[in-house]
Amino acid sequence: YYELLVEWNKVMNLTGITEYEEVNLKHFTDSLSIARVKDMHQVQSVIDIGTGAGFPGIPLKIVYPELEVVLLDSLNKRIKLEKIRTIHGRAEDFAKKKEYRECFDLCVSRAVANLATLSEYCLPFVKVEGEFISYKSGDSDEEIRDAEFAVKVLGGKITDVDKFQLPGTDMGRSLVKIK
Repeated sequence: YYELLVEWNKVMNLTGITEYEEVNLKHFTDSLSIARVKDMHQVQSVIDIGTGAGFPGIPLKIVYPELEVVLLDSLNKRIKLEKIRTIHGRAEDFAKKKEYRECFDLCVSRAVANLATLSEYCLPFVKVEGEFISYKSGDSDEEIRDAEFAVKVLGGKITDVDKFQLPGTDMGRSLVKIK
């Protein structure tokens, strides 16, 4: 996937990070860090909201091939992929559609919006007893506190915040689990 990413990046701006080690750490390792807080072998379906260049959805599909993965992005150029289900549109529109609403075991999102807004986009996709896990920066305490009311109004509950440093970097990361 790294080779495809760099090749595609020459003709369409997918990512500013193209050096192998940086892509490995900041995209692949980061995308797979969800395994710290979620047993991905217990997940059947996942939707990646605002997938961009396919992170975290594509690395999750590569490592967990049994996953049914849907990538959602508002820019159509980013989702011209094969052997993975992609949809072009906005989360707020697809969340209203019966075939997507409350259909996924897990919703993930990385670098899209603040947690309160992101919860409005993502929680409608999650099945009852499912989870939304947001990839946030390590310094996200205030953002998480500010989102608590919105999460509650939307029927969710923040159950865990796993803070760690992305291996091999000085980047702090938080995985926010919302049931």
